[in-house]
Amino acid sequence: MSDDPGYRRGYASPGDATREVPMSARSGAGRPPAPPAAPAGRQVPQLPLPPELDPRKRGRRGAPPAGVGRGGQPDGSGPPPDGQFGHGGGPDEPGGRPPRRRRRFGWGKRLLTLFVVLLLIVVGLLIFWDTRLTRIDALNNYDGRPSSSGTNWLLIGSDSREGLSDQQKKDLATGSAAGSRTDTIMLVHVGSAGTSLVSLPRDTYVPIAGHGRNKLNAAYSIGGASLLSRTVEEATGLRIDHFAQIGFGGFASMVDSIGGVRLCLQDPINDPKAGLDLKAGCQTLNGPQALGYVRTRAFANADLDRVRHQREFLAALVSQSATPGVLLNPFKAVPLGTNAVDTLTVDNGTHIWSVARLGLALRGLSGGKGVTTTVPIGGTGVVSGAGDVVYWDRANASRLFGALDQDKAVPQDLRK
Repeated sequence: MSDDPGYRRGYASPGDATREVPMSARSGAGRPPAPPAAPAGRQVPQLPLPPELDPRKRGRRGAPPAGVGRGGQPDGSGPPPDGQFGHGGGPDEPGGRPPRRRRRFGWGKRLLTLFVVLLLIVVGLLIFWDTRLTRIDALNNYDGRPSSSGTNWLLIGSDSREGLSDQQKKDLATGSAAGSRTDTIMLVHVGSAGTSLVSLPRDTYVPIAGHGRNKLNAAYSIGGASLLSRTVEEATGLRIDHFAQIGFGGFASMVDSIGGVRLCLQDPINDPKAGLDLKAGCQTLNGPQALGYVRTRAFANADLDRVRHQREFLAALVSQSATPGVLLNPFKAVPLGTNAVDTLTVDNGTHIWSVARLGLALRGLSGGKGVTTTVPIGGTGVVSGAGDVVYWDRANASRLFGALDQDKAVPQDLRK
């Protein structure tokens, strides 16, 4: 205890009965005088607390009685009573429980969720498109059917006008011919040696099972896709694993859905029958122009030049369709896929994911990674009842198809 007259003993608080309070911290005006100090050594009794403030007389778990707020105040002000934060004490006291923090939804989880959603959308689209594919019995198991390595596709472009309005026929310059013929016949081999795209001229003179010898495209006119695939198998010795056909309207729609296909032409092309008038140089072809380009035979070598242009355009179409600007743009990717499945006709065993794998295999052709060629030609002629026909160079054709049959690289001298 200090003897300094500037200090007096005040009332002891519970827990510190002998604390000295400086007089300077008090304001003497308007306050009653402090009670006399207790003699030295004498215990100062603690003043009893009101029941509502006594923690020993509070409700269970330290809760104040009814009508009393936090800290014993009727209006709920003041600190929470003891034990309110956990096992006896506040958050900073021993045994206290820290306040819970909200778990944040981090960027990693957000990206994972977005990825899962996008994946589900893509899978859903593939399943939806697969159900819309038109399937036919294009392959058959006849006696003596060949077997070969790798995967072989037979791709054909049909000149069928079915489903086209009169205005579409005019816009696409297709004419109004009835029936369905094959303007384009291609063989695609996918294997360990890469991808090979081989054009089979439609005027090729070959044996057709049960119908003697005739042009290759006559097999389609006589017996449809099934007879055509068998004719190609017997002529090449390769087993056809998948079949795909696309018509005029679908081809033009696919081109327009990606904003056109850019090609560089060495010479101008003017063909009124195909509705085509193109200048030399690099340019973007829209759907009708692209269809005219793959149909026209206004070249020195007629159909042989046409099949080369068809391969070039197919490689460019697939390459530009597989760019991020198309695949990551739903306004292009979805119409492209929808137009493709609405116009594709495939064999019964082909699904949309098989078509997608074919597209990936064809993508590298424009970069020079694969082989694009025409079956070696031995000559041309005129046959009664068939007209102008094309004959294969049997020796070199056998070398070409033999390499594909064994899933080997195509000989360099046959890559043209």
